[in-house]
Amino acid sequence: MKKRILISASLFHALTDAATIVTPTIFPILYSQAFLIRKYSEIGLLSNLGLITTLLLQFWVVRLSFKYEYKWLMLISGLGIALANFLIPLAQSFGLLLLLYIFLRAVTSFYHPVVIAWISRSRAGSGQELDDAMGIQSGSGNLGALVAFITTGYLAQHFGWKTPLYLWSLISLVMTAAGVSVIKQVSSGQEIKPDLSAASWTTVLKRISHLIPGFFLAGSGWWVTITFAPSLLHNNFNIPMGRTGLYLAFWIGLGTVTGSLYGLWSRRFGRKRVFLTSLAGATICLFIIGFSTNQVLSVVTLVLFGGFMLMTYPSLHTFVGSTVKDEEQTLAFSWVSNIQLTSGAIITLICGFLSDLVNIRFPFILTGVFALLIFLFYLPKNERYFGAK
Repeated sequence: MKKRILISASLFHALTDAATIVTPTIFPILYSQAFLIRKYSEIGLLSNLGLITTLLLQFWVVRLSFKYEYKWLMLISGLGIALANFLIPLAQSFGLLLLLYIFLRAVTSFYHPVVIAWISRSRAGSGQELDDAMGIQSGSGNLGALVAFITTGYLAQHFGWKTPLYLWSLISLVMTAAGVSVIKQVSSGQEIKPDLSAASWTTVLKRISHLIPGFFLAGSGWWVTITFAPSLLHNNFNIPMGRTGLYLAFWIGLGTVTGSLYGLWSRRFGRKRVFLTSLAGATICLFIIGFSTNQVLSVVTLVLFGGFMLMTYPSLHTFVGSTVKDEEQTLAFSWVSNIQLTSGAIITLICGFLSDLVNIRFPFILTGVFALLIFLFYLPKNERYFGAK
């Protein structure tokens, strides 16, 4: 049962993260062609409203998760992703593009608040198993993003920006069928259902409040890269979209490797040391990306940034799984997902407007400042602060 849950979760995590990559990767093309998108602030607005949509829906998704089996929720999500990817190429105005992107963000709202919690519950009481599972599921999401970057960049450059969207519409159908079939005989029902009152939500938030800064950086670091790195490479350094997609695939690829090895490294070096190393490395990389005008240095540092920043995800998910009770897992992972979305929505909106006023490297400088402050916040904390037994 545990293996089936993890396999299905890995498939849907890969699909969900890929779906959030494909459309933003074509934004720089639309910007350079002055078609649908004419300002960086419009890219920021698309990201902001999309993230707010996901943020609002995830509270509702949590309630649905206690009424319906996860396989049906993920079926709806996968079919919705396929439909969104098919319809976006038909947009003829920024307003219609915005509505379709909001729809895409709505149907990608299902995975993170419920399925990660399911993985955590299925491995309750086993610290080593939990570390390994969180590393694997995190790596699967990164792998999906890696394939999305490569296919979108190459196909958009050689066959037009609509082609990768149509391809991923088809891929979504295949991955959804596989992900649902694996857990067809597995129930996600819980014997103990948590209280979903406002007081219960508040109690769970207090339990994980010490992790809010970490998830704030995880959200802002991810969404700044997804939203503005394609434009930094393509529009600022004039790198073709095929190579832009490849470089971003290296970014997510290194993060896939480091994230998947989290369980091994946490056992060898300790959760705190691994987490702080990730934060320190991410901070240094963000400042270099933000201030560098050298193409080679910026690309190399961006790739290294993926290795550090994306290792914070399994770290933080493990801390949550070790901090809250089994019946509180879904609420807890909904909170942390929403914290990431909130930070991403705030940062991308601000950075969109300021990129027009300053330059496209500004989002990385601002995120670097946040990363430094968060590193200093966690530096003096002891091991128990990170869920160690």
